[in-house]
Amino acid sequence: MPQAAHSEESENARIVLGLLESVERDGAQSQRKLASDLGIALGLVNAYLKRCVKKGLLKIGQAPARRYAYYLTPHGFAEKSRLTIEYLSSSFSFFRRAREDCSSVLKAARARGWNRIALFGVSDLAEIATICALEQGVTIVAVVDGKTGMDRFVGAPLVASLDAVPGDFDALVVTDLQATPESVKAALNAIGVERVFVPALLGLRLDRAMGSVA
Repeated sequence: MPQAAHSEESENARIVLGLLESVERDGAQSQRKLASDLGIALGLVNAYLKRCVKKGLLKIGQAPARRYAYYLTPHGFAEKSRLTIEYLSSSFSFFRRAREDCSSVLKAARARGWNRIALFGVSDLAEIATICALEQGVTIVAVVDGKTGMDRFVGAPLVASLDAVPGDFDALVVTDLQATPESVKAALNAIGVERVFVPALLGLRLDRAMGSVA
């Protein structure tokens, strides 16, 4: 399955599972509260609620103050259990593969004498790369991500661009789970294809001879 399609499917499952869990805890909470808890737009919550009702996962009841309350149906409880098991299974599978991939690219960097590494993208993959770096004696000098307002990530400085990385670094490991060929190409253009490493699970292949990504 292409990486983009897999990511979309995983995100959809995450939202549905989170929605069912939230409704089970409190079916009368507002859609605005659900949106805040799930980290998605208010309109998207409404769309997912309607979809879950249509699929028979939720039913609608009346709540005080002329509001609606949602309740899990037996089918909804079964689906929540299935998604929970699937999520835990995929999480373990992801961690195992991510650890193998990160260890592999860090070993490749060390083989060239490169021990000061920057990560490109805040994500679970970046956390795993940090663990692997600690095990291999590699220093993560910074995490580059312009989409978050944090100052640090897993103990490393968090900066908005490669130019803002403090001090020198030897190589860059792409850890953005939403990485596109265009975003990786920008990194290649900035520091050169030889210094960029992409874990295999991202589904992006570097052509070091051509200096391109596919």
